Amino acid sequence: MPVLPIDSERYGSKEIREIFEEVSRLKYMLAVEAAVAEAQAELGIIPLDAGKEITSKANLNYVTLDKCKEVEKRIGHEPANIVEVLVEVCEEHAKPWVHYGLTSNDLLDTAMSLQIRDAMRIIENRMRELTILLSEMAQRYADLHAVGRTHGQHASIMSFGLKFAVWASEMLRHFDRLDQLLKRVLVCKTLGVVGTGSLMGEKALEVQRRVAEKLALKPVDAATQIVPRELYAEVVFFAAILASTLDKIATEIRNLQRTEIGEVEEPFKPGQVGSSAVPVKRNPIKSEKVSSIARLLRPLVQVALDNIPLWHERDLTNSANERFIIPMSIILLEEALKTMIEVLRGLKVNEEAIKANIQKTDGRIFSEFILDLMLKKGFCRVSAYRIIQKASERTDVPFVSALLEVPEVTHKISREEVESVMRPDACLGASKLIINQIVEEVKRRLSTPGCSFPPTV
Repeated sequence: MPVLPIDSERYGSKEIREIFEEVSRLKYMLAVEAAVAEAQAELGIIPLDAGKEITSKANLNYVTLDKCKEVEKRIGHEPANIVEVLVEVCEEHAKPWVHYGLTSNDLLDTAMSLQIRDAMRIIENRMRELTILLSEMAQRYADLHAVGRTHGQHASIMSFGLKFAVWASEMLRHFDRLDQLLKRVLVCKTLGVVGTGSLMGEKALEVQRRVAEKLALKPVDAATQIVPRELYAEVVFFAAILASTLDKIATEIRNLQRTEIGEVEEPFKPGQVGSSAVPVKRNPIKSEKVSSIARLLRPLVQVALDNIPLWHERDLTNSANERFIIPMSIILLEEALKTMIEVLRGLKVNEEAIKANIQKTDGRIFSEFILDLMLKKGFCRVSAYRIIQKASERTDVPFVSALLEVPEVTHKISREEVESVMRPDACLGASKLIINQIVEEVKRRLSTPGCSFPPTV
């Protein structure tokens, strides 16, 4: 029975969870053993027939997860258990050459690169789907006037579509980060115990280059017994920063769904229960789940950073936690992406509430534009600011009336002129231009693959 929710079907797609399952991890490590044996045989480091035998047996048909677990119970070491089972199934002439010149983390770290690569393909697809959706929503609501809020207060008028355009723009930067990350992180390491390639001598680098080519990875430039852990820290950081963008979107949706604001509402399917006690409630639980996942992912960055400074050429203080933080980061990131896509696809936008909220401050939301009008009429900025501020504090008459009761104002500005700058459609500034720029950039960037995924081997 699963102990953690991530071990069940509650979080992450079946596709991404399978990448990090035990049997897949074993499959990836066997692929490394096979590629190394093949490369070593090509270079004459091990006999050609031994290389062929090892390559033919380094797969799940011969080296099973059950057998590896059985051996691990006896010897207490992974992946030495895999090596022992592979030796057992190979013909006698090949047995001495299994795992030749390698160390455990040659398998573990190179297999991790394969897992990260395949998982990030799924992440990239989710990112693409979300970014296109945000772009479409930006365009759909470009002409919808809405309250722009700062510090939780009404500040000025904005296009409701601009919210989505800002998020789409942020997502495009995450594609840049992913592209850069993949170029650095997807490395192959086959240099043995302390990173010298000792038993393979001067041919060690060529072995590593060929193995990397066979696995569609990049040979690591230099390593100790392990690849530098700053690479994995970057993976965890990427998950955390992208999840934080999703948290940003989710937080805005949660705020806009407040009863007092009521501008949007998460999808709520027939028969769904919002509260066990209050039948009428429709809680933004999906957006809250995204925020909750982001809160879990951010602290994992600190764990990943702590794994960078290890003793000498390595110790094991990183090992146990990496079995958690890397799969968790990627699987939970995918869950957050999936959930946010679901929320946005079914998001109910209450246009009437959005328009009504503009009127809640009795015209005060237009103060930026009234100030501008007064400046153009020759007012000193400070005095104009104070006049508007004082008029806004009155509650006995409407805001515009209070403003027009000030002699200095009525002397220079008519009611018609004031009201002419209090039209929402005149207050959007460059909103539509900004939205159109982002929409076009999304179309340009995402019409073709943008990230550095090597071809699948």
